[in-house]
Amino acid sequence: MIIIQPSGGLCNRMRVINSGWRLARERQEKLLILWNCNPELNCPFNALFQPVTEFRVKSIHSVADPRKLFYQKTARSYLTNEELLAHREPDGVLNRDYASGLMSNIYIFTWEWFYPSEDYHLFVPTEALKARINEMTARFGRSCVGVHIRRTDNQPAIGKSSTDAFLESMNRELLADPDTMFYLATDDMEEEKRLREVFPDRILSNQNRCLRRDSREGIQDALLDLYSLASTRKIIGSYFSSFTDIAADMHKIPLVIAGE
Repeated sequence: MIIIQPSGGLCNRMRVINSGWRLARERQEKLLILWNCNPELNCPFNALFQPVTEFRVKSIHSVADPRKLFYQKTARSYLTNEELLAHREPDGVLNRDYASGLMSNIYIFTWEWFYPSEDYHLFVPTEALKARINEMTARFGRSCVGVHIRRTDNQPAIGKSSTDAFLESMNRELLADPDTMFYLATDDMEEEKRLREVFPDRILSNQNRCLRRDSREGIQDALLDLYSLASTRKIIGSYFSSFTDIAADMHKIPLVIAGE
């Protein structure tokens, strides 16, 4: 069996689970996900996604959870970020000789992807969230570009993808197609205010969203943003942001990083 404790935010966890699912398929082993509800992401898996048959999910609420400690202590192979990165090939795939040589049971604690993410069909939003996503995306029309502005604690994104860089990219889209609308996902309400001033009547967003990642409502609103971005024709995103990357990767839509 392979036991994975994905760490970090929503998109980090999704790509870790995708990687683990591919590893489990290659090794023909069962996959168990330990989903830790903590300040980074305080929402159970089943409050976001419909039940899956490909793997099991167990919720934990502490790194000292007895079930988590049992799996960790009884594992014959224990992998961390550093171990995975040390054996990852330049294309991102875990070295297959290394992977095949791991002893079961395997315990993986990471926020890093170690296989290219490809199985987003595993993640189907709950019916309630799906209805909210459909209601939002029905407003997009024929030419909607997604904009993801990552701020708060992501210093690389703040430094590289400035607000001016986003404005320049958005103006280029309007020059190419004057009918363009923008779906905006951001964790900074001041950024949204400025974009609405610059592009009046062009900005769509979940305006009443909760930005607290330590709440169920905040994570559900983040999922709404993710799937809405993934439904646009193109994304202008933030540097060094897994949220940007996965939103584009889900449906293989074009991605431009603001500032690059």
